[in-house]
Amino acid sequence: MSKDRLCKAIAAIDQANSEDPTKEFWQGKEIPKELLYSGRMAQWLEKLDPSPTESRQIAARAQHIRRWMVSREDYPAGREGYLRWRTHLYHFHADQTEVILREIGYDEETILLVRKMIGKQGIKREPDVQLLEDVACLVFLEYYFPDFAKNHDEGKLVDIVCKTWKKMSEAGRCAALSLTMPPELAGVVAKALNLEEKKSDGKTA
Repeated sequence: MSKDRLCKAIAAIDQANSEDPTKEFWQGKEIPKELLYSGRMAQWLEKLDPSPTESRQIAARAQHIRRWMVSREDYPAGREGYLRWRTHLYHFHADQTEVILREIGYDEETILLVRKMIGKQGIKREPDVQLLEDVACLVFLEYYFPDFAKNHDEGKLVDIVCKTWKKMSEAGRCAALSLTMPPELAGVVAKALNLEEKKSDGKTA
């Protein structure tokens, strides 16, 4: 029953993400952007947790469910507008996922846990939430950081890596260090980690 329920949930989430009008080319195929992202989240989850719980699998798949429906352009430019957009997205993704889970018949405890993970409530404190954050950071670093880097200077990139690193657990960081990156991006990561190490040494001095 549980496996059948999980299959239905994943199928419903994949169906929702397959409606994304934005496409990406990957391995010779044109794939809806958020469907591709969802699959990458699922793959990294299994690398970090070979036997993930239902709630973890659902939350990973639904991390960006129907994200295209909430445009960044609907919010003011600048950091404040960006943070408002991101905060709204956490609730939006959680709400979209909850509708699916309730229709399938999931219990209240699972729904609340999935909402907590998608909403990033408890990073560094809650193992489920932290795991999902590690997965999201690894997906970004492996698949999206190279394209992001093309449009930003080194200072911005170092800052982004520093912020990403702070959000990750030690297990997530170890996985990140195993990633293969172009030399120029590996250099950026090295500078960011060196900067973080100096900050850490300053705090403990």
